[in-house]
Amino acid sequence: MKAVLQRASRASVEVEGRLVSSFAAADGKACGLLILLGVEEGDSDADSAYLAGKAAELRIFSDSEDKMNLSLAEVGGNVIVVSQFTLLADWKKGRRPGFTRAAAPAEGERLYLHFVEELKKRGLSVGTGVFGAHMEVSLVNSGPVTLLLECRDGKPV
Repeated sequence: MKAVLQRASRASVEVEGRLVSSFAAADGKACGLLILLGVEEGDSDADSAYLAGKAAELRIFSDSEDKMNLSLAEVGGNVIVVSQFTLLADWKKGRRPGFTRAAAPAEGERLYLHFVEELKKRGLSVGTGVFGAHMEVSLVNSGPVTLLLECRDGKPV
């Protein structure tokens, strides 16, 4: 499983011109994460729970001294999670990426929803995209701060 965490001062997701999720900081400072989540064949609930815990607990938000010392949970931040199977692209051969490593749609959606629920269990405000839909995703990446997390069998890769 792969997750791209982007610290943001605002983010939104639209589907067919309709806003489905958004957050924005009144003061323009980082107030949340936009998470792009790729579910790979063989991923498990343990992987989903592990990555959700890391996303909630990583100290990537600024404290009063402007040091990355606070977690999303500590700042009461927002999250938008967007399913993105293209994170699992195999691009090594030819010019057209392959997506055979991505989980089958039913399992991908199940684990995507499990990841969302794991974040909610941690008391976070979580918005989502629409699984399998063509989405317009916008964000203002604050920092910029972007992290790539990967795990397998509930452990970091």
